[in-house]
Amino acid sequence: MTRYALRLTVTYTFDRPVGAGRQVFRVAPAHVPGEQHVVASHLTVSPRPVEQTGFTDFFGTRVTEVAMPAGLTGLELVLTATVDRLADRMLDLSTPLAGLRAEIAAHRGVGPTSPHHFVDAPQRALASPEIAAFAAIATQGAQTTREALERLGRALHVEMAFDATATEVHTPAAQAFAMRRGVCQDFAQIMVAGLRSLGIPGAYVGGYLRTLPPAGQPRLVGADAMHAWVRAWGGEEAGWIDYDPTNACYALGDHVEIGFGPGYSAVAPVTGMLRLDGTQTGVHAVDIVEI
Repeated sequence: MTRYALRLTVTYTFDRPVGAGRQVFRVAPAHVPGEQHVVASHLTVSPRPVEQTGFTDFFGTRVTEVAMPAGLTGLELVLTATVDRLADRMLDLSTPLAGLRAEIAAHRGVGPTSPHHFVDAPQRALASPEIAAFAAIATQGAQTTREALERLGRALHVEMAFDATATEVHTPAAQAFAMRRGVCQDFAQIMVAGLRSLGIPGAYVGGYLRTLPPAGQPRLVGADAMHAWVRAWGGEEAGWIDYDPTNACYALGDHVEIGFGPGYSAVAPVTGMLRLDGTQTGVHAVDIVEI
């Protein structure tokens, strides 16, 4: 088990005072039985909202909704949390790939972790013929669901280049794959599309990643990042398995989960509306320290 102190700061600066609006934040770490325990979590919004409420959505993500007054020239969101993260099991208990479809059909649950919610792709993660063909080739010969998951993730890591300037938040998975460039969100959406084209239920996971500096160099405050990876259903015995295609690794102790869902929109960190007359700039920084 590893304990982390987490701090997220999101700052918006507006060119002109804004009108009133409502914002929804999904930034708080999640309780994940057997994998992640939240010791403490506190969210502060400045200036103080007119209203602030919290709830947990269908998939278990903690959501904060605020109503902001008119006249703001800036908005700051600060999350502080203490999180215990446990490493996942590494034994391959997943269902043979040839038998997964029958096991999905036999699954009777319709709760938030049911594989039935993660078979049909959301619009932005639709598998193009190119993604489906790539997934089929990358996983050829895989015997188990977990083996197929790892093969596809590693192949995407080799095929795609990380490029923070190539895409934006609304770029479809097919477009990012055609460019072979993108950020963690694109890697995750492409992989979700590829998994589902193979008949493997795939979910999009949002969270944080503790980044490690090169040997001998100091750790940079704010160098950590909001991150995305995937979750694949490996059958009744294995359950859900997390994989990070951006880094070609299983999502273990360095990953802190916020939530999951069928696609990015289910775990988008900031959504909502503010009436603007002018431009805005936004900056976010994540700092994760092992304690």
